[in-house]
Amino acid sequence: MRLSRYFLPILRETPKEAEIASHRLMLRAGLLRQQAAGIYSWLPLGLRVLNKITTIVREEQNRSGAVELLMPTIQSAELWRESGRYDAYGKEMLRIRDRHDREMLYGPTNEEMITDIFRAYVRSYKDLPLNLYHLQWKFRDEIRPRFGTMRSREFLMKDAYSFDLDQEGARHSYNKMFVAYLRTFARLGLKSIPMRADTGPIGGDLSHEFIILAATGESEVFCHRDVLDTPIPPADTDFDDVAHLQSIVDKWTSVYAATSEMHDEAAFAAIPDDKKVSARGIEVGHIFYFGTKYSEPMKATVTGPDGHERPVHMGSYGIGPSRLVAAIIEASHDEAGIVWPDPVAPFDVALLNLKPGDSATDDACGHLYRALGLRGRDVLYDDRDERPGAKFATADLIGVPWQILVGPRSLSEGKVEVKRRATGERELLSIEDAVVRVAG
Repeated sequence: MRLSRYFLPILRETPKEAEIASHRLMLRAGLLRQQAAGIYSWLPLGLRVLNKITTIVREEQNRSGAVELLMPTIQSAELWRESGRYDAYGKEMLRIRDRHDREMLYGPTNEEMITDIFRAYVRSYKDLPLNLYHLQWKFRDEIRPRFGTMRSREFLMKDAYSFDLDQEGARHSYNKMFVAYLRTFARLGLKSIPMRADTGPIGGDLSHEFIILAATGESEVFCHRDVLDTPIPPADTDFDDVAHLQSIVDKWTSVYAATSEMHDEAAFAAIPDDKKVSARGIEVGHIFYFGTKYSEPMKATVTGPDGHERPVHMGSYGIGPSRLVAAIIEASHDEAGIVWPDPVAPFDVALLNLKPGDSATDDACGHLYRALGLRGRDVLYDDRDERPGAKFATADLIGVPWQILVGPRSLSEGKVEVKRRATGERELLSIEDAVVRVAG
């Protein structure tokens, strides 16, 4: 993509409403535009990042055996009355009426609707286990939306819902999502830590928040340093191997890790001082088993092996891709701008022509642009008639992992400069070597 033909509205000044680094950088780098409190338009650069995140999320959900569908954003109030949540949910739910005066709502979550879909089609235990998920925009009318997409009113959510015959089966479904989440966040370039979370009135121990460490995190977290070095399950993990999946979960949860709400001072004090980690963290995912909370009141039952009907056991599993964009920036930025992990960067390479109109630099950039494209690399070619300093600042701000700087001085020696955004490391290479260095 030639930058002269792209839509990238860079802001020179930091917007006053931006309180944290990710919000400032997302606005300045032209990732999004605020349309109302907590409601944003995703501009081309931001949408590219969001789409890369959702692709990875989708791939790992599919790998675990979950099945994708898509539910509507507008839901009937009647389903929520069945579960008993319509009046109890609070003012975060946006309640509306259609032209026929029917009570509707803009969905903040989908437990009721997915339960209704399940009960309409599934009758026998032979159709279990089942995990259905979707990626959908949701709305919660936050009293004080803030921090950009970290806490917005409209947000993109991947929510999955598992259905099992009993608690034993539900635990295996839970473990599948536990492992899928570890893999998802690792592929996004993040080190996530599963931390035991409050299960509320249901009780039990099946609820975990997935936390990434960031200096500007929203909550204080505590963990044993060894959890940071626990290996991520490989791509060939067998999600049908009950014992193996349980052993993975056991290994991750055997090491102390807790948010401030679940923190045990005595347990943390028992950790050797050189192994204690006390830091700020950002929640990027939450998995939860809730048993028959929805299946009982909504009569979502199956016939068991004994011929008797019983309510299914359910769990829900959430990841917020729009929130993840901000969380990644909070965990990976510097004074110059964003530092994207390679898997989610909007472009792979920023190609900077330092003297547009010069035949040598134009020809070299044209060759690099085509060669990198043929090797499957997404290139943002800065061919604008701008000062080199402005091009350097833009490339650093938007955080593309690789920069190739093409100017008359280096070209006179048959070389271009290659810069790694994350480390600042620079190399002078021939044009062909630069292609190999960046594209592998």
